[in-house]
Amino acid sequence: TRRVLGVIRPTVEQLGRHTKTGHIGVFGTPGTIQSESYDMEIAKLYPGFKTVGHACPMWVPLIENGEASSLGADYFVKQEADRIIDKDDNIDTIILGCTHYPLLYTKIRKYIPEHISLLKQGEIVASSLADYLKRHTAMEARLSHNAHTTYLTTENASKFSTMASLFLNNDIEATTVEL
Repeated sequence: TRRVLGVIRPTVEQLGRHTKTGHIGVFGTPGTIQSESYDMEIAKLYPGFKTVGHACPMWVPLIENGEASSLGADYFVKQEADRIIDKDDNIDTIILGCTHYPLLYTKIRKYIPEHISLLKQGEIVASSLADYLKRHTAMEARLSHNAHTTYLTTENASKFSTMASLFLNNDIEATTVEL
């Protein structure tokens, strides 16, 4: 059996520490929002909470096309921020439900009222993994330390390298492979 550390569960587990109203917003891709994955997990752990999912279809293309810091991005971020608040003005916590969205964090923060917490999943999942490894020392001992990472992609290596470098804040070199 292989254990997989998910993204949704560790994020949802943190909600109790952040919300006072139990009204949770989720910014996600159309597919994520349509799947209702967050709604279901929140309902399991916090049955009294109200979840408002909101799809942001323009955010990923903006980021992937190098426009995250543009004025156009401000337009689309403000538009979606206003829309989620219009759906429920009692929201006090919003999950950034896409790995891309932290790259828009500064803009999102600019257009979301200050009293609303914005949860970045990467930090939460990393913390959850570190905690898991502390509790499972045998697994942690099997991990390689100071290893070299090789990035293989089936897409254009240059495009992948550019995007991975942006996300990881480090120069990444990828190699294209055929499967």
